[in-house]
Amino acid sequence: MARGDLLISLVKASVSGDKSAVRSAVETIIAEEKNKQHTILADRLTRAMQPNGNGKNKMHHYPTETGHRGREFIAEITPRRELSDMVLSDSCLEAVEQLIEEQSRSSLLRAHGLDPRHRVLLVGPPGNGKTSLAEAIAESLAVPFFVVRYETMIGSYLGETANRLKRVFDYVRTTPCVLFFDEFDAVGKERGDIHETGEIKRVVTSLLMHVDDLPSYSVVIAATNHSELLDRAVWRRFQLRLRLPTPGQNELTEYFERFLTSLDQRAGLSATTIAKRLGSISYAEAEEFTLDVRRRDVMTMKERPLKKTIEEQLQLWEDRVKPTPSDDAEQELSDG
Repeated sequence: MARGDLLISLVKASVSGDKSAVRSAVETIIAEEKNKQHTILADRLTRAMQPNGNGKNKMHHYPTETGHRGREFIAEITPRRELSDMVLSDSCLEAVEQLIEEQSRSSLLRAHGLDPRHRVLLVGPPGNGKTSLAEAIAESLAVPFFVVRYETMIGSYLGETANRLKRVFDYVRTTPCVLFFDEFDAVGKERGDIHETGEIKRVVTSLLMHVDDLPSYSVVIAATNHSELLDRAVWRRFQLRLRLPTPGQNELTEYFERFLTSLDQRAGLSATTIAKRLGSISYAEAEEFTLDVRRRDVMTMKERPLKKTIEEQLQLWEDRVKPTPSDDAEQELSDG
């Protein structure tokens, strides 16, 4: 059965006539019952919320069937990244751990009339862990990880994108999950930009409404490389705003120390040496380097000294083609 604090919240909302609070409480109960595999009760509660549920009070209907149309605009990814795998600043890690604790102990907060935080904005250059952090949060909460698919959601006809965006939020409303918007500036652009059409302004307005209306058991995480493009009202919607910068030598050294510890033989090189020789790289590039080492180690059947394999890969990485300023500009355009 649903927890007592939710039932009390439902009664209070009913007595006060607050339909929005009633709907929110019922949706929370549905989500918890689904989590407990009490599908029959969850389905009955869902049907009761439909306009024809009791023939009297009309409430919004948020379909939860697997085949709901909003499902086609998101990709579900099994979260495998763990928070312990990531190198984060102390302040960033503390903020994320607080979010996870609030979500995990949400009943305690609700018993005191509070909701857990559930809206997170991640800002930083590409390749520095925004997507990985969102995935790690989903893994820590043991909930599905949904990634919005812009290639299917953004349409060319008037109102099409806003309508599809609504379907996405309708789909996740009664499912505890992490909903992830990568390249968030694609749908959250500044409405005052004279170069943008009226359509994107409608999309942003719709987005803000849906984010505000999303229940607190569904965590929405947005990531952007271009925070300066975001609408000012979008910033206010996010309770946590975390910056994930390009790692420095200390962060890369810590990353490679974890990598070397995971190997089944001595590397013969220190993490500090590897970090210095690779120079200024992103976490994505650091991960790719470690994968290159693992691949070569497997291909040689582990019969070759690991130090020699790492030295070889370091030389290849030092000789690789590096982006020119014009390449960087083209990359930023494609990222935007």
